Amino acid sequence: MTLATTNCDMPYCCNLFYAYDEESSALIFTSDNTTKHTQMFSQNPQVACSIVLETRIVGKVQGLQATGQIKPALPGDKSLYIKRFPYALVADLTLWRMELDFLKLTDNTLGFGKKLIWQR
Repeated sequence: MTLATTNCDMPYCCNLFYAYDEESSALIFTSDNTTKHTQMFSQNPQVACSIVLETRIVGKVQGLQATGQIKPALPGDKSLYIKRFPYALVADLTLWRMELDFLKLTDNTLGFGKKLIWQR
């Protein structure tokens, strides 16, 4: 996913691997406290993200845009992340969760430009 942060009217974005928590509609990711985006969302936890399926076939285009708030990881988030990325088991992880409040999915497999919207 591409995570977009902002602080003091300065935007920034980064790319992250994530795991999805279906029960709480959250995206779990890891990022060190020294990164620019972590420092920014620590000051302003309201963020946006984009997740896209790479394809050159117009009829298979799928993309998700979302907004939410970044919070520290909860108990159980690590097991979700490790299940998705087993090699991370040996890493020193600082986990975070993006609790989603708005999603817009563009899914051309349902028809050209078809949009589905979810809001908490």
